[in-house]
Amino acid sequence: MPEKAFQELITKIKKYHPAENFDLVEKAYNLAREAHGKQVRKSGEPYLIHPVAVANILAELELDKESIIAGILHDVVEDTDYTVEDIKEMFNEEIALLVDGVTKLGAISYTSKEEIQAENYRKMFLAMAKDIRVILIKLADRLHNLRTLIYMPEHKQKEKAKETLDIYAPLAHRLGISKIKVEMEDLALRYLDKEAYYDIVEKIKRKRSDRERYINSVVENVREQLEEVGIEAEVFGRPKHFFSIYKKMVNQNKTIDQIYDLFAVRAIVDSVKDCYGVLGIIHELYTPVPGRFKDYIAMPKPNMYQSLHTTLIGPEGEPFEMQIRTLEMHRTAEFGIAAHWKYKEGKTAQSIERSEEQKIDWLRQILEWQRDMSDNKEFMDVLKSDLDVYSDQVYAFTPSGDVINLPKGSTPIDFAYYIHSAVGNKMVGARVNGKIVTFDYKVRNGDRIEIITSQNSSGPSRDWLKVVKSSQAKTKINQWFRKQFKEENITKGKDLIEKYAKTKNLPLPKLMEAEAMEMVYRKYGFKDWDSVCAAVGHGGLKEGQIVNRLQEQYKKKHKEEVHPEDIIKEINENSSKVTSKKSKSGIIVKGIEDLAVRFSRCCSPVPGDEIVGFITRGRGVSIHRTDCVNMINLTDEERARLIEAEWQFIEKVASNMLYKAELQIDADDRSGMLVDVSRVLTDEGVPIRSMNARTTNNHRSIFNITIEIRNAEQLNIITKKLYNISGVYDVMRTNS
Repeated sequence: MPEKAFQELITKIKKYHPAENFDLVEKAYNLAREAHGKQVRKSGEPYLIHPVAVANILAELELDKESIIAGILHDVVEDTDYTVEDIKEMFNEEIALLVDGVTKLGAISYTSKEEIQAENYRKMFLAMAKDIRVILIKLADRLHNLRTLIYMPEHKQKEKAKETLDIYAPLAHRLGISKIKVEMEDLALRYLDKEAYYDIVEKIKRKRSDRERYINSVVENVREQLEEVGIEAEVFGRPKHFFSIYKKMVNQNKTIDQIYDLFAVRAIVDSVKDCYGVLGIIHELYTPVPGRFKDYIAMPKPNMYQSLHTTLIGPEGEPFEMQIRTLEMHRTAEFGIAAHWKYKEGKTAQSIERSEEQKIDWLRQILEWQRDMSDNKEFMDVLKSDLDVYSDQVYAFTPSGDVINLPKGSTPIDFAYYIHSAVGNKMVGARVNGKIVTFDYKVRNGDRIEIITSQNSSGPSRDWLKVVKSSQAKTKINQWFRKQFKEENITKGKDLIEKYAKTKNLPLPKLMEAEAMEMVYRKYGFKDWDSVCAAVGHGGLKEGQIVNRLQEQYKKKHKEEVHPEDIIKEINENSSKVTSKKSKSGIIVKGIEDLAVRFSRCCSPVPGDEIVGFITRGRGVSIHRTDCVNMINLTDEERARLIEAEWQFIEKVASNMLYKAELQIDADDRSGMLVDVSRVLTDEGVPIRSMNARTTNNHRSIFNITIEIRNAEQLNIITKKLYNISGVYDVMRTNS
């Protein structure tokens, strides 16, 4: 049976690539046959049936050789001992990347716990961004699994069917592949609502003969009229698919007897001019239903679909739908993005021409906002919404006449952010068809919208997030608020640095020389001084660290003494000779020999922190951060016991030793917050030594976490990632 399916595959490929060399395809088949060996599916059939069936579906879409081969091999890495490197060596890097992309998606399973599922979808969209063929292979894989879903347990049938309607069928729709979308929806309905599915099938079967007779009479009449005027056209009737009938029955609360457009008439012509010619003739033959004409040729759908749609009253008084399109439009309607695939012999295949790139802008938008969402539930909600909205859309016009497609239910705010983020951020009002409207006005088809902006605008309101429909607008609004918080943090950080310098009686303007400032921001991995101030403002860095580093650079440049005289005196009194002692901890303490060095528990310094030593009575030197409250509050007498200390061989120390650090996180009191915080620490490979959580009266959660890290740089990275968690307001390093 697999052999027969493979021969069918070769036959299909020959139809659109008659001169193709099939050696690599046969090599892939032989590898899959050997790798899967005696594996069987739930049906009891050889497992090889599945990958060959997937390849056949891809061939029906007329995809290139690399896609076909990846379809045959898509389960080899996941289910056998072969690796991606093996595939790369045996075939090429392009095929290996496709197989790897699909393999990463293979573990996706529908579950009510969207927190788990979301991570798999994030991977899917990243893989799609690199090569759109990854999702085409995945769609073919899912379609064949649906065709054989009958062999799975009932709960699995429902899970796969639900996931298909939530994600995969909408994806096929977004890519314009109605051939796959329609079959997926019908198969999913069969398992989600068997009673409704078979009821529709039976009733349509009983009505089929009467409806076919009626449609055939219309088809013949249209053909005769077109022949008379000399327009060549292929005219035929087609039944509506079951899921679209089911949706109409549910959404409009109708019985099947009340749905007249169970069948439609379609005309395929040679040119756009002929499309409109056929439309004129049809409207002369039959009475059009007002408000039911749609011109998707002049204004294509976002998924590239083009066609003329009109509903007419037939000869027996029953309405029917007529669709008119060119052959190229028909191919695009059936195969979507796959119809625009350009295969080049001997070269790397390019999935989409530049002129087609704008037609998957929605994918880039998804990639943009998914990076900004660490809340997986929010990600899943927005993803499902974003995939679904374009199944129902509205179009509006700019003042210059450009057409803008928006999700149904969009507002002028969505329109503004579609034009440009700057337009949305400066928006203060809107006119629709010449009249001022409110921000929550629902855009209608054909509206002419003018956005009113002002340079004095204070920016978007958080209330806008409650009324906008598109994920693009939501993303841009959230980005504005993040940027605003950065400005506030910069101001706050500068104030903290100035206040710290004043408490130490240090001349900050004198210390802030250009070279010293550059050294500081480069040391901490920032691109400019404002970024340092922002980090201080949100607690990622302590102002004492920054001021002390500036002071140190100033002293080095102006060759001032590093030690005050009283500390030198204290050192000389406590040691017979001045030396440098290197401890196992990587600390250099100047002026002390054979004296124990230990880290203080009050501030837990780590490599990269600005540190100072304090000569204790009988316990050696304790190492503190320079911003430690205990060091800041020393008396003049105690301050004489301070001694210079510094890290040495930081890279070596950082790779071999771990240091404790305590963080305090101020966040929303929401479900899943603890999971999100733990995930960041786990992903960074950071051991958690203790964790305490409490809630406050204002619905906030306070987490105190003790972790072990290598150095301050790693701590800064962790702090930034914690700040990216939705609902986290502050992350600070604490003193015990």
